[in-house]
Amino acid sequence: MKKLVFACISLISITMMSVAQNYPKLDESFRLNQLEPPTGKVRMVLDTDTYNEVDDQFALAYAWLSKEKIELEAVYAAPFHNNRSEGPADGMEKSYQEILRLLNMLGKAPKGFAFRGSDQYLADVSNPIRSEAALDLVKKAMDSSPDNPLYVVPVGCITNIASAILIEPKIIENIVVVWLGGNGLNWPHQKEFNLMQDVLAAQVVFNSGVPFVVMPCRPVVSHFHTTLPELKHYLEGKNELSDYLYNIVVEYSHGQDAYSKVIWDVTAVAWLVNPGWIKTNLVHSPVLTDQVTYSVDHSRHFIRMAEELNRDAIFRDLFHKLANHSVSK
Repeated sequence: MKKLVFACISLISITMMSVAQNYPKLDESFRLNQLEPPTGKVRMVLDTDTYNEVDDQFALAYAWLSKEKIELEAVYAAPFHNNRSEGPADGMEKSYQEILRLLNMLGKAPKGFAFRGSDQYLADVSNPIRSEAALDLVKKAMDSSPDNPLYVVPVGCITNIASAILIEPKIIENIVVVWLGGNGLNWPHQKEFNLMQDVLAAQVVFNSGVPFVVMPCRPVVSHFHTTLPELKHYLEGKNELSDYLYNIVVEYSHGQDAYSKVIWDVTAVAWLVNPGWIKTNLVHSPVLTDQVTYSVDHSRHFIRMAEELNRDAIFRDLFHKLANHSVSK
């Protein structure tokens, strides 16, 4: 009984937080329209903890090289903390420096394009962190419109996006957020790295009512595996960028035999390149509890959530673009 009462109190507190923020109330028909899979070219910003693993690097390259469907307008460094960083600030800075390395290989100048993000996680759901990334996102979103929305693609913890929404809640009218984070609705918990890094930020975004597309890590994106022999075949020796991506996975494998790696973050970009590769359905937005679980409330607004993906089609397109990349000197 005590656990039930505590859970109810937690749900009530989250609902009150959502109301207290005074987010613009979007008409559900408008939100559903914004959640329709895009059919043409889209404007996009990428928010990435680029140094956290080795998949973000693939996602950034893929977004930049998919010019037929994506106009990449900015890249934001997100904080992270694991064995590759000393804390969220160090993780963000290492991610920023990794962004610069990749942009150099892609032939893109970083000025006015790459921005440092938050050096910490949210301390509460009312106070944003005013980083360069969050402020740039607010500006770009306010310069957008519902008819030409900005697609915001965070593939790490969602701190920068939550901060931007808290700084200027009106931006939810002009953006669509596509996040690689959390697990499926029926997974027993949401203790997934991107979500767990900043639970409060995730609560802000879920509760804001922003048009929201979620790529759940398990049991969906966890199927997006590749292997070292496959990477070697398609990438090694093709160009500087392909060699770099192949070699960072080799290094990450620590010499393990029969090694495979999930290239998680590519999937959020792939949905914009071709929504047909990733099956999604409309679901009521779950309530993210303080116990890091999803609770169901069918009165909540709709979001879109991925259910399955075409692994081969996405990798085929990714490998083709990486191998054929060249930079004019």
